[in-house]
Amino acid sequence: MDAIVLLKEDHKTVEKLFKQFEKAGEDAYDEKRKLVDQMIEELTAHTYIEEEIFYPAVRAEAPDVSEHVLESVEEHHVVVWMLSELKDLDPRDERFDAKVTVLMENVRHHVEEEENEWFPEVRKAMGRNRLQELSDQMAKAKGKAPDEPLAVPSAKQ
Repeated sequence: MDAIVLLKEDHKTVEKLFKQFEKAGEDAYDEKRKLVDQMIEELTAHTYIEEEIFYPAVRAEAPDVSEHVLESVEEHHVVVWMLSELKDLDPRDERFDAKVTVLMENVRHHVEEEENEWFPEVRKAMGRNRLQELSDQMAKAKGKAPDEPLAVPSAKQ
């Protein structure tokens, strides 16, 4: 598996959680809480490995997509702050579903840009061997990812 495949697998995992949330009943508070907790865990780890390993490598080795990387970090900033708010928000709070909906819109936009606009350029610039090397580093780093969304580097920018 290479780094781009790993990231796309993460994207699929999160999208499944989003769809489950969208299908959950209006009063399915416990189910929604569990789904959001999983979203927080998945997205925190994902943003962490992108920012710590993937993005720096991309900026160094595929400079044509540097602007995309900077935009992605800003999108991460918004997402991790939303995750931190959702972490302690009661699913019965009237803002809960709205906040999750905005989170999903932001993440879906981010995924679409990565996968369609600049991952193909990264693949060309970096090649299979380098992307496999990065994948190994990213898989190891996932185990060290913080639990707290605001511990992700982009939260402080």
